[in-house]
Amino acid sequence: MSPRRSYDQYCSAARALDAVGDRWTLLIVRELLAGPRRYTDLHADLPGVSTDVLASRLKGMEREGLTTRRRLPPPGAAYVYELTARGHELLPVLEALGAWGAGELGERRPTDALRAHWFALPLLRALREAGAAQGLVEVRLEEGDFHLHAGARGDGGPVYGDGPAPGEPDARLVLDAGTCAALSRGETGLREAVREGLVEVTGDGTAAKALREG
Repeated sequence: MSPRRSYDQYCSAARALDAVGDRWTLLIVRELLAGPRRYTDLHADLPGVSTDVLASRLKGMEREGLTTRRRLPPPGAAYVYELTARGHELLPVLEALGAWGAGELGERRPTDALRAHWFALPLLRALREAGAAQGLVEVRLEEGDFHLHAGARGDGGPVYGDGPAPGEPDARLVLDAGTCAALSRGETGLREAVREGLVEVTGDGTAAKALREG
């Protein structure tokens, strides 16, 4: 294992970057906010990362106390990686970083990979701003479905997950990637997008009612 690198500066920002400043580290955190993931799943959802770099980053993150690795019981019998409580504390950091970088999205480039769940964190912010960040929300895009745990997740549980909601959602949103990008950039609000017919909302939960009544 390569030695821990440090900026050797007595500064909290520098100390934080010692732990998460390496390329790919925060994107691995983004993926693990969905809950425990196998190495192969992480590699599939991080297009462009080499196997050597991913393995190195995961080892470094475990050393920093951001992740743990455990073996699933049979019949799974596979190893999974998951965030520690310290790793989960990076959620607001990623949300703030995403908001800061939203203006850089622009039009999708031909070389840009896309996974539906990469819109999970911007949509969580949009739900909060719309006063609808409550309960289980299912999101349907052409690129795939995912679901959000829109309320407070103080227990360190998953923030989002791939696929349909595990149970009846409080709200179901149908929209396209272009609308997701506009919401990410702050060009429109979620309630406004619902009024304009850019987002279809169904469900009887508090979140759905808040969006329809907006």
